[in-house]
Formats: sequence, structure tokens, C-alpha cells
Amino acid sequence: MGPVIKQKRKILSPLDKETVSTAGTEKPDGPPPFGQEGGRKVESLVEHLTDLRKQLMKSAIVFILFLIVVFSTINKWFPYVTKGNGLVVFGPFQVVKFYTSICVTLALGLSLPFLVHFLWQFVKPGLKPNEIRFLGLYSPVMFLLFIGGVAFGYFIVHPLSYHFLMKVGAENFDVMVSAQEYVHFLIMTTIPLGFLFELPIIAMFLASIGLLTKERMKMARKWSYLVIAVVSALITPPDFISQLMVLIPMALLYETSIYVVGKMEANRNMKESVETM
Repeated sequence: MGPVIKQKRKILSPLDKETVSTAGTEKPDGPPPFGQEGGRKVESLVEHLTDLRKQLMKSAIVFILFLIVVFSTINKWFPYVTKGNGLVVFGPFQVVKFYTSICVTLALGLSLPFLVHFLWQFVKPGLKPNEIRFLGLYSPVMFLLFIGGVAFGYFIVHPLSYHFLMKVGAENFDVMVSAQEYVHFLIMTTIPLGFLFELPIIAMFLASIGLLTKERMKMARKWSYLVIAVVSALITPPDFISQLMVLIPMALLYETSIYVVGKMEANRNMKESVETM
């Protein structure tokens, strides 16, 4: 009778099962308890969403602070935007719309480094070590290239194209430029150039992950120039001078990208040859 009772206790008692499993004589078969793995996934998703919400909140706070500063000092920096050009507005709502658009654009540009940093803090845990090293090393270069492209558009492309178009229009019309149209023209001749100046960094990143080589870029040179010409025509005013002024630096940046990718490949091959020796 004793053994029968012992067998029943072994089967019926959860404590006996846990003891036997811990001792290593038995291993429970089958999947883990229902909801355990799903609970971990839900917890991980909640953590990611919480981190994303935190970074978005910090980005919004920085943007709002810059917007307040820009709007409160608009009379000091506004002459640098208009550059002494005579502008007109058609009613009070145009004034509000104009001030809002120019302040939001400028505040977004000033807060861009902080926004990129917050985005970097969010995506950094999910990146590979070589991607973290690449982005950490070249993020300042990316920002400087963007500022260089915007400055190129502000000091060169915008004034030359604006005065050229005004001169052409003045031959047959009395040209009046609204403030809203002027700001739109200014943004179109500056901000896109900032992004286009990132071409060498994009080429370096694609080369670092093996998607781009120097030979591929040379083979695609003609088609790349065609794409650059189309993009230049889309982001600049419809005049030949503006398009040519954007096309030339873009072609130079493409050739610079070929040279940089070639140097990366040479350094990589040299490193591999040293490791194999």
C-alpha cells in the first residue's frame, strides 16, 4: 500500500513534479506556459514605444523652445531673410501665414541637430557595431555638409536666380513679389541643396555595407548625371542659370563620392591582405 500511495502522490502533487524536475530526473516536455513568451514580446514592445515617446517629447520641447525664440526675435533677423527686397502682403491673414511659415522653417532648421541626436539615441540599441561606428564618426560631417549646402543655396543660388528672374520679368511686366512667394522661393533654393550635399556620405554608407562599389558608380555615371539633372530641374526655379549652378556642384560631389568609395575599397583590401599574411 505504501508504494501505491507514493505513486499517487508523485502524479497528483505539483510540488512533487517541481522537485523531480529540479533534481534533473525528469524534464517537462512541450511549449512554455501560455502567454509567457508573448508577455515578454509585449513588454519589449512597450519599452520601445515608451522610449520613442520620450524622444519625441524631448524633440517637441526643443522645437517649441526654438520657435518661441525665433518668433520673439523676428524683427532682428528678418532683414537677413528678405535681403532688402521689396515684398508685399495682401491682407492681415497673409502676414500671419507668412510669419508662421518662416518661423516654423527656421526653428526646425535650428533644432535639427537636437532632433537627429534624439533619433540616434532611439535607434542606437538596434544597430550593429559597424553601423554605430560609422554613424557616430560621420554624423558631424553630415551636419556640416547640410549646412554647406544650405549656405551655398542662400549666398549663391538664391540671389543669382532671383535677380535673374526679376530682370527677365521686368522687361515686360511690373513685377510685385508677395512675401509668401518669396519665402517659398527661398526655401526651394536652399533646403534641397542641403540634402543633396549629403551624397558623399550616402555613398560611403552604401559602400561600407557592400551595396556600392567604385566600378558600379563609374558604370552608372551617365545615368547618374541624368538623374542629377532631373533633380536639379525639379528643385530649382525654371531657369537655366539656377539649374546649371546646382548641376555643376552635384556632378563634382558625385565624382568626389567615386574617389571616396575607391579609397575605402583600397583601405579594406589592404586590411584584408594584412590579416591573411
